Amino acid sequence: MSETLDSAVRSYIDTHREVFLGDLAEWLRIPSVSAQPAHAQDVQRSADWLAAQLKETGFPTVEVWPTEGLPAVFAEWPSGDPGAPTVLVYGHHDVQPAAREDGWATEPFAPEIIDGKLYARGAADDKGQVFFHTLAVRAHLAATGRKAPAVHLKMLVEGEEESGSPHFAALVEEHAARLGADVVIVSDTGMWSAETPTVCTGMRGLAECEITLYGPAEDLHSGSFGGAVPNPATALARLVAALHDEDGRVTIPGFYEGVEELTEQEHALFAELPFDEASWLDTAKSQATAGEHGRTTLERLWARPTAEVNGIGGGYQGEGGKTIIPSSAMVKLSFRLVADQDPEHIERIVGDWVARRIPAGIRQETVFSAGTRPCLAPLDHPALGSLTRAMGRAFGRRILLTREGGSGPAACLQEVLGVPVLFLGISVPSDAWHAPNEKVELDLLLKGAEAGAYLWSDLAQNWPGAT
Repeated sequence: MSETLDSAVRSYIDTHREVFLGDLAEWLRIPSVSAQPAHAQDVQRSADWLAAQLKETGFPTVEVWPTEGLPAVFAEWPSGDPGAPTVLVYGHHDVQPAAREDGWATEPFAPEIIDGKLYARGAADDKGQVFFHTLAVRAHLAATGRKAPAVHLKMLVEGEEESGSPHFAALVEEHAARLGADVVIVSDTGMWSAETPTVCTGMRGLAECEITLYGPAEDLHSGSFGGAVPNPATALARLVAALHDEDGRVTIPGFYEGVEELTEQEHALFAELPFDEASWLDTAKSQATAGEHGRTTLERLWARPTAEVNGIGGGYQGEGGKTIIPSSAMVKLSFRLVADQDPEHIERIVGDWVARRIPAGIRQETVFSAGTRPCLAPLDHPALGSLTRAMGRAFGRRILLTREGGSGPAACLQEVLGVPVLFLGISVPSDAWHAPNEKVELDLLLKGAEAGAYLWSDLAQNWPGAT
């Protein structure tokens, strides 16, 4: 039965490949750059285009949701089975800025297929990975003979992800009842490689701040006042130097509160991945690894919290010398957080730590941006089992597990909806997200659609009555 179903899914996808790619190319021609106000109407046009496509796909409910900024698209397709699990698929339809003069070999908003690769801004991040769900659900219905998906299927496709999702939390909270689900599937991610297909099980969270130290009311002559008044640049240098100990651990008291060690199973899963440190260093354009002593590189990237200096400045920085005591100095810090760490807790302890380390005569101001919580799915979760099986059927091999070192707005869905977040993505590292010549591998894109087609049936069969 499974082989017959798989054959029907593949046949449908192959038959509808050209139409699917033609529609995707049409969407990619819309320059929905959320970071540039001049493209606000293009982002609106992109949302309207997607809404029309989702209606054509068969979603009976499709709405464009306005925000204080740029619009999101919501779609819902109830299953005919009342006890079926509810799945919310997340992605985004806005894209990064792009121009030919940035180094593109083709026009970034004129899609071209070259050697089995589709080049365009948004091809992988994230229009291609959002759009394969339309082909997936159609293939699922055609292969099973169903009139509605085997799960209660919802989609939320936001329009400001590439601008930091400033209005996403408010949108999710406003529509929390409509967005209710048993699991969130994020298709804004990638795999280890085409040869090693993987499923991501979690992302780190983020807290970031800017610390400014103020000393004299104006720059002072260092000959007349140096050594006799506090220097904010010196105080800042001492503060930054104190951020880590000699073993690379963050020294802020309470920073590791709630951080759990990897289990033996998790260590084994990391070890299965074909990680080559020399190749990784080449990708990182770096000469040596660094970080918390006694941890592997993957453990540092995925399972340990970090503190990084993102920018630092103060005083004279022009040509030649200028012998002054600067009136102020600043540093920007970011903290990547792992499961069970709370951005609000980090904000409190960092603020306290800074206040305790500032000498008399220096005034400090620490300002935090909105934080992002980490998300991590349990390895024994039924939805993760379904996702790895669906990917395995599509790729014809065992699927390994990874985590993501970065952060994203999907954690907001986990926090508000109280459900696990999993990742179904087919992009590979060479797809050049945010860079010139972004592309997506067509064979992998269609594998994503195939995996999606299998996923809905597997979830319904193996996680009935999830709600």
